[in-house]
Amino acid sequence: MKICVGLSGGVDSSVAALLLKRQGYDVFGLFMQNWHDASTTLHGECEWEEDRFVAEMVARKIGIPFYFVDLSKEYRQKVVEYMFAEYAAGRTPNPDVLCNREIKFAAFWETAKKLGADYVATGHYCRKDTLKDANGQEVLVPKTWGDGGMTPVYRIFEGSDPNKDQSYFLCQLTQEQLSTALFPIGDICKPEVRRLAAEADLPSADKKDSQGICFVGKVDLPTFLKQKLEAKEGDVVEVYPEFYEQSSQYQEIAEILRSISMDGAEADMISSYISETKGAGSEGVCHWDMEKLAGLSDDQLDCLSREIDYSSIHFETETYRSGRKHVKKTRYKENPFAKIVGRHDGAHFYTIGQRKGLNIGGHSDSIFVISTDIDKNIIYVGQGHRHPGLSRSCLRIPLEDLHWIRPDLELKSGEMCRMRVRIRYRQPLQNATLLMRKSALYILFDSPQRGITPGQFAVWYAADDEMIGSGVI
Repeated sequence: MKICVGLSGGVDSSVAALLLKRQGYDVFGLFMQNWHDASTTLHGECEWEEDRFVAEMVARKIGIPFYFVDLSKEYRQKVVEYMFAEYAAGRTPNPDVLCNREIKFAAFWETAKKLGADYVATGHYCRKDTLKDANGQEVLVPKTWGDGGMTPVYRIFEGSDPNKDQSYFLCQLTQEQLSTALFPIGDICKPEVRRLAAEADLPSADKKDSQGICFVGKVDLPTFLKQKLEAKEGDVVEVYPEFYEQSSQYQEIAEILRSISMDGAEADMISSYISETKGAGSEGVCHWDMEKLAGLSDDQLDCLSREIDYSSIHFETETYRSGRKHVKKTRYKENPFAKIVGRHDGAHFYTIGQRKGLNIGGHSDSIFVISTDIDKNIIYVGQGHRHPGLSRSCLRIPLEDLHWIRPDLELKSGEMCRMRVRIRYRQPLQNATLLMRKSALYILFDSPQRGITPGQFAVWYAADDEMIGSGVI
């Protein structure tokens, strides 16, 4: 069996190659270049050149052939152009997920096959196996690709290292892609990977983990986006908590949640989330009445999942005289629900939950982006982790944006099930109910979630840590 290892120059892929070589497989390394423009990186240098040099030294040390492929054209078409289009539409894409689906396990795999590979291995921290029946035999189903025949049902799980699990980034892989994928370090923890690399004296043993956009590197995102998206000044509007007390939309959401609670009590509308490691766990009991939840109409679910509309916030001006010469000036009248607190250089450069780069002072707590209006070029912000605008309990995924890693477990219209869900990488899994309707899948969380962001991926897992499916929020 011939295995191509995607050697990136990092320690994880290096140890993946090392382990496969030690297990007696016919292994070769393949490095892919996906980006040329060093002007967009914070370091201002071609990081890929150093990575390739290290990857080649690793291959030489392990004793495996080394190859190089330039996939920058495919990467720009499939990943970077998608990023620009999503940001222009006011959404926040995840390029790493797209890179795995469109490049590493697609274009890269095609190159590997031409070099004779039967499988592609990567340094992802996740686990893969096949579905088995009660007797321990593989369950076979009709193959939906290639020349037909039967195939096992492939399953993908969280990595054994809870601090490094990368299954989220593989949430768009298909059964066909999983059939030829290997993850040699999925059941190993990072410290052990470092130890194995040091023990084997691999050149990547002490190399820091990569950061930033997949294969581009660490970038200043607004500068990167300005390659295609035009800067345009607009207002930053701070929304006060008082707005939600008079918002009919917010009150309707509260009423719907109260109507499906077990005891008819008011539902918590604000997340207890503080960081990815504090106040974000999935512990607790579901307070939703499943029978009442199943009885919600599509309109009610749409209401729960819809972002709060701030278009009703308007600012009126008034004239006044200032100074000894009574110079006539104009100012905004005081608004009890909001205030213009700054300026920005383009609403499409900002994302829900963002707090850096706003340059707004004079507040006792952090300021977060709670909404963006691309058409009017307005950013809405709120003060503090517990600002009402940061939290939502429900999200909607249109049918065309759904992907089932396990097609045999796909929900049919009218069905619902309990799953554990994350809406961003490294977020602890959250208990939730999935409801399938004719036009969309709705995910209702047991607890409100902070920073649900359009364009990101929601990923759901079974109780045994198996990743079942995903979709674009």
